[in-house]
Amino acid sequence: MRTFSRLTVRFRLSLPQESLSVTGLLGFFMLVFMWNAESVQATPYVPDSDSAILESIPLSADARTRQLRTLRSDLSRDPQNIDLAVRLARQFIELGRAEADPRYDGYAQAALQPWWNSSNPPTPVLLLRALLRQRSHQFDEALVDLTHILRIQPNHAQAWLTRAVIHQVRGHYEEAQDNCLPLLRLTDALISTTCIANVTSLNGQAKNSYQGLLNIFSQTSTTDPQLKLWALAVLAEMAARLGDTVAAEAHFQQAMSLGLRDLNLVAAYSDWLLDQNRPADALALLGDDLRSDGLLLRAALAAQQLNSPQLPQYIANLSARFADNRLRGDARHLREEARFTLHLLHQPHQALQLAEDNWKIQREPWDARILLEAAHAAGNHKAAQPVIAWLKTVKLEDRLIHQLIAQFA
Repeated sequence: MRTFSRLTVRFRLSLPQESLSVTGLLGFFMLVFMWNAESVQATPYVPDSDSAILESIPLSADARTRQLRTLRSDLSRDPQNIDLAVRLARQFIELGRAEADPRYDGYAQAALQPWWNSSNPPTPVLLLRALLRQRSHQFDEALVDLTHILRIQPNHAQAWLTRAVIHQVRGHYEEAQDNCLPLLRLTDALISTTCIANVTSLNGQAKNSYQGLLNIFSQTSTTDPQLKLWALAVLAEMAARLGDTVAAEAHFQQAMSLGLRDLNLVAAYSDWLLDQNRPADALALLGDDLRSDGLLLRAALAAQQLNSPQLPQYIANLSARFADNRLRGDARHLREEARFTLHLLHQPHQALQLAEDNWKIQREPWDARILLEAAHAAGNHKAAQPVIAWLKTVKLEDRLIHQLIAQFA
C-alpha cells in the first residue's frame, strides 16, 4: 500500500466492553490505518482558551453536521465531560477523513485536552490519543498507549489491531502478525483473516495469502459494505503486486460498486490505473474533488501522461501545499512529496533525499518503490542497496518493485 486498511464506518469507542462488534471494530480500523501518503493529519491545535473558536462549520441539513455543532456547544459548557469529549473527538476525526481536511485531527486533540497529557487517562481517551499519535507518525508513543490499554483490557480488539497496523507500516511484519492473531478469537473471521493476510502477503506468502483471503471472502455471509470494501481493497492490492491485472481490476471495481466514499480506495485504484498507462481513466475516477494532496498528486501525474494544459496549475498547487507542510514541520507526506519531486519536478537528487527521510519512518511497498525510482534516476545505486537488502530479507513479492531491483543489477 500503501497497505489498505481503512473503512468508512462509525465506531463505538465509549463502550466499556473488551471485545467489540464487527461494525465498531471496522470503523476504528478505517480511522487507524490511514495510509500515510493520503492520511489527513495535522499538527494538533490547542486553543488559548476554552472560548476559542475551533472552526466555523457552515449550517447544513446534514445530520452529522448538526450533531457535531450540538456536541461542540455542549462541550464548551462542560469541557470536563469525557463522554462528550470522546464523541466530539471521534466525529472530528471522521470528518477530517471524509473531507480530507487536516485541521480536524487538531480539533480532536483540543476536545481531549483535559486528559491529553495524563499518564493514565480513561481507556477511550488512550485509544483516541493512540490513533492521533499514530496518524502523526508518533509510533512509539502510540504503542505505549496501546500497551497500556492491553494491560488493563487484554481482550481489547481495537488495541491489538492498531498495534498490528503500526508494526506493519514500519515493516515489522512478525510483530504485526503477532498482533493480528488475537483477533481470531475476538472478532469476525473476515476481519482477522484480512488483518493476517494483509501482513503475510508482504512477507513471502503473497499467493497463499491472496487465495486464503479470497476463500474466506467468498464464504462470508456478511452484508456489511464497509467490511467488504476493506477486504476487496486488500485483495486488489495483493493481486496488483502479484501482477494479476484482471483480478486486481475486478476487485477494485467490486469495491467501487459498493458506493462508499473512500478516498483511499480512489487513490489506490488511481495508482493502479496510472501503472497500466490509463491516465484518462484515472482522471475520470478522481473527478473534481481534489482537496486531498494525494488525489491532487495523482491527477497531476495523469495530466502529465496526457500532456494536459492543466498540468502547470496542478504543479503550482502541489508546490504550495508541500511548502506549507514544510513550514509547519510536517514530515508526514514525504512519500508523496518524493513522488512529486521526482516525477513532476524532475529533481531526482532532491527526491532521493525525501525518499530516504521517509524510509526512516515507514517501510511499506510504495516507500520502497519511490526510493528505488529516485535512486535509479539520480544514478545513486549505493542509496538503493539497503532497501534492496531489506526487501530480500522480508521476501516482498511485488512485480513492479522486482523490475526496479533488476535495474540495479
